[in-house]
Amino acid sequence: MSSATLPADVSVMDVVLPHEVSAVADARRRLAGYLKRHRVAENACDDAQLVLSELLSNAIRYAPPLPDGEVHAAWWIDKAGIHIEVTDGCGDTEPQRINDPHPESIGGRGLAIVEMLTVEWTVRTADKRRTVHAIVPR
Repeated sequence: MSSATLPADVSVMDVVLPHEVSAVADARRRLAGYLKRHRVAENACDDAQLVLSELLSNAIRYAPPLPDGEVHAAWWIDKAGIHIEVTDGCGDTEPQRINDPHPESIGGRGLAIVEMLTVEWTVRTADKRRTVHAIVPR
């Protein structure tokens, strides 16, 4: 379910961020504040912040910005867990599950971390936009 089709009683936080590395720390702080206001357990807060960091970092590193020059993030809580979405300008590479990154590779562990910390994560691509949606258990 995307943030656009949620019931009215679900509080969605939509954030527009610059397509630059400094956005990751800002987004983490905003997510932490949101989760604290909703009284989410500390370990779930930590996991959600790490997932957001990985998804945003990938969007900034591997994908172009959206047409407005930015990247978008959204999060909300429902019965399924903590939902996190990151939308970028849809780069040439598709996010993939990598279960065994080569020990000498520089990258490739971020989505493995996302895989471990989430109930599920999916990718939606449409009209030069890619959204990665992940659900972290509460």
